[in-house]
Amino acid sequence: MKIKNLILLLVLTFTFGVQAQQKRYKVHTVAFYNLENLFDTIRNPEINDLEYTPEGKNSWTSKKYKKKLENLSRVIAEIGTGDQQKEPPTILGVSEIENRGVLEDLVRQPKLVNLGYGIVHYDSPDRRGIDVALLYRKKDFVVTSSSNIPLYIFDGEGKRVYTRDQLLVSGYLDGEEMHFIVNHWPSRSGGEKRSSPYREAAGALNRKIIDSLQKINPKAKVMTMGDMNDGPYNKSIKKFLGAERKKEDTPMHGMFNPFEEMSKKGLGTLAYRDAWDLFDQIIMTGSFLDTNDTDYSTYKYWKAGIFNKPYLVQQTGQYKGYPLRNTSSEVGYSDHFPVYVYIIKEHK
Repeated sequence: MKIKNLILLLVLTFTFGVQAQQKRYKVHTVAFYNLENLFDTIRNPEINDLEYTPEGKNSWTSKKYKKKLENLSRVIAEIGTGDQQKEPPTILGVSEIENRGVLEDLVRQPKLVNLGYGIVHYDSPDRRGIDVALLYRKKDFVVTSSSNIPLYIFDGEGKRVYTRDQLLVSGYLDGEEMHFIVNHWPSRSGGEKRSSPYREAAGALNRKIIDSLQKINPKAKVMTMGDMNDGPYNKSIKKFLGAERKKEDTPMHGMFNPFEEMSKKGLGTLAYRDAWDLFDQIIMTGSFLDTNDTDYSTYKYWKAGIFNKPYLVQQTGQYKGYPLRNTSSEVGYSDHFPVYVYIIKEHK
């Protein structure tokens, strides 16, 4: 009798195991990419874009601009196309773009034109004239609302420091409501310590936006992404945004940062003076998590990564190993690597 029971248990275990393996999942990639000064060649007297004109110090010609668009489109088309996922990003946050026009030129590139990207963009009051934006594949994500939320910060003399707005986009991914915040937090100009309060204010504003969404729906699914100009370990992320390193430590209303673990392993998205840091991050509410890895009836976080293919890396010279950025003699990609996360849902 015991032998028969054992055989039955083994048969049931094997059967359910096979069924689990046969489950199908739908996967979407959410990504962020700092495009590093994606400027057109046209002089705009209202912003500081002189260096990115044919007469400027970068000799920014139409030929260089077109090459930059071609390079970036290759990267975007390939982000997330690993781990058995074949599709480019469904949601892509971007920063350091001059205007909507450069994004329209970007999504018309041959590698992207058939992907059906929509654009959400607002002009920011940033003194350099650079903005953030969201690209989304219209066949998968339906935008219901968007807004640019200003960050009010002031210097020691009480004068406002003009920086990028925070972009909030809400909509439905395959019928499931989600919210995305795109950021480019204040730089470290003047030193990390001196400028830290500006980024702490940015983290606090992020938290305020998320709190307002969770007040309407405690289970709201929110992802905030961007070039934070701080690492996952800095106060702006840890204290003011309240991001956790581990899924199991993240409550429903809390925030989980999968890039903190990568940072602890020494991985980075940009390099400066031979030191790597991970300023580019995608951080999500606990509603994206399933700590038991069993319930995928709605979209849940699967894994995260840094897209740092060899062609994006400087191969020679003083900056060997750094991201391959623009120089006076070569049009590169960006001084940042893109980051991405996969979200998955059981496909019935």
